[in-house]
Amino acid sequence: MNTKDPNAAIGLEGGTVIAVTRRARLAEFWYYFSQNRGAVIGLYIFAAIVVIAVLAPLIAPHSPSMQNRGAFLLPPAWQEGGSWSFVLGTDAVGRDLLSRLIYGARFSLFIGVVVVSVAVSVGIIVGLVAGYFRGAVDTVIMRMMDIILAFPSLLLALVLVAILGPGLVNAMIAIALVQQPHYVRLTRAAVMSEKGREYVTAARVAGASNLRLMFKTILPNCTAPLIVQAALSFSTAILDAAALGFLGMGAQPPTPEWGTMLAEAREFILRAWWVVTFPGLAILITVLAINLMGDGLRDALDPKLKRS
Repeated sequence: MNTKDPNAAIGLEGGTVIAVTRRARLAEFWYYFSQNRGAVIGLYIFAAIVVIAVLAPLIAPHSPSMQNRGAFLLPPAWQEGGSWSFVLGTDAVGRDLLSRLIYGARFSLFIGVVVVSVAVSVGIIVGLVAGYFRGAVDTVIMRMMDIILAFPSLLLALVLVAILGPGLVNAMIAIALVQQPHYVRLTRAAVMSEKGREYVTAARVAGASNLRLMFKTILPNCTAPLIVQAALSFSTAILDAAALGFLGMGAQPPTPEWGTMLAEAREFILRAWWVVTFPGLAILITVLAINLMGDGLRDALDPKLKRS
């Protein structure tokens, strides 16, 4: 490239300014995020869970579905009668509990990603339409969202799964539909706040179409609350999927999903504490880490909460 060309020089300077601006924004985001120590701890824990889930075939000492005869309900290795071949013990059919927990992280993270992706995508589109066009369209959409929110979320998810049929895929669809109204309401409120601003009016006067105004002009300025909501909904999706699995309406045995593991182990709770305790702790730690991250994202993305 000929850098002596004035237009090329301007292009290079513009690209440099954009890169510097992005780095400055990332540095500012990390500064406010890192002020919340709980959020940083949650980030490290969540990153560790992601690594464990990705490397599950390499980390897990046994196959999650392999049954070991003669090793039924073995206690953890540090307890009398335990074996270091099964560090966290085994379940009622001799499957290694540690391996099932490691593979269960895959299912839980997969559920969270799919549910949040579907809920965010549909919710943003519907919320944009409602907040931008208003009128009868807005009224119809918001009354539908109000009806969905009038039902307890888990109860509505149970009804939807009962209609669609038990299974992991149907459970994810049901949970995504239940979470969708939150994104619709957030997007609608943000769009209504941004729609009357000067930059939107200038883009409209310049001849921008409705689709361009909605998705290119307004939406990028509405993402902060949606990111926070998505982070918090991620943990809710994992909890709801575990609850549906525990009730027999989510993932079906022998799938190593944490809620399903709890359902299979509830009859042994008095004589084999480990088959219930460790899956419960896995859910607790994962959800807590994600919620702590969500608090940090809220502090970093909401200008009103940024500490000087």
